[in-house]
Amino acid sequence: MISDSKISALLQLLDDPDEFVFYRVSQELKTLGQGIVSILETTWETSSSPILQSRIEEIIQEIHFEETVNAILKWTNCKDKSVLDAALILSKYQYPEMDEQYIYEFIDQLTQDVWLELNSEYTAMEKVHIINKVFFDIYGFEINKKNYYSEKNNLIYNVIKSRSGSPLSLSIIYLEIAQRLKIPIYGVNLPTLFIMVYLRTPKNYIKEINNSDILFYLNTFNKGSFFQQEDIHRFLNEIHTDKKGEYFFPCDETTIVKRMINNLMYSFEQMGKYNKVKKLKILSKHIS
Repeated sequence: MISDSKISALLQLLDDPDEFVFYRVSQELKTLGQGIVSILETTWETSSSPILQSRIEEIIQEIHFEETVNAILKWTNCKDKSVLDAALILSKYQYPEMDEQYIYEFIDQLTQDVWLELNSEYTAMEKVHIINKVFFDIYGFEINKKNYYSEKNNLIYNVIKSRSGSPLSLSIIYLEIAQRLKIPIYGVNLPTLFIMVYLRTPKNYIKEINNSDILFYLNTFNKGSFFQQEDIHRFLNEIHTDKKGEYFFPCDETTIVKRMINNLMYSFEQMGKYNKVKKLKILSKHIS
């Protein structure tokens, strides 16, 4: 553990004009992780040096990024992956001070509200009607059509706060509810539009999923509307895309998270935030 006096000495070297000195100092400070962030923030607030402030911002961003990479790697190695957990990791990279407990408590309450209206005798369609009613009508979740490509639409923390997001982010919350209630709804990685599929039985009980295992599809863009395979065929024809099998069957959790990262990269690219795009590309490579 580095002593307080050593930390103080390192902080004093942060505005050294020698870039090599700054590199060595920054590397040593970054090894302290999240524990040094508050000290760096205080130093930034009490400094009048633009160079020092800029360098502190760079170090803090690097610390947050390293934490994000480590969290994603840990998620990747989990046996039972929750896409919501990965989505929160991405949100925390953008909002380091976000209240994760608030998000989990919100999802707990939302799930409970759905559960209270469900009946074990309900058909698949009846169950979906209940989820749709609670999710879209009572809680008021909707697609943000005015700022469709905003990065906020793919950051779960902001989506839950605003009740507005992209088809992908709304689907991630929807899928989390279904997973907790053991309803066999899964994501489908359709080009330009993320959708969901309702299977006859949970996919872990199916050796190889085929057409007979599919009951129907759901589209959060249209408030959880139902459609069938012929509608996907029609959609793929409209966007002039080949009909690959992956466009009709459930995708895995990793595919969903990578799609969210790609969405974020596109948004940041449109905003000219190329450093964030670069970081997200690195992050995506750690997901397998």
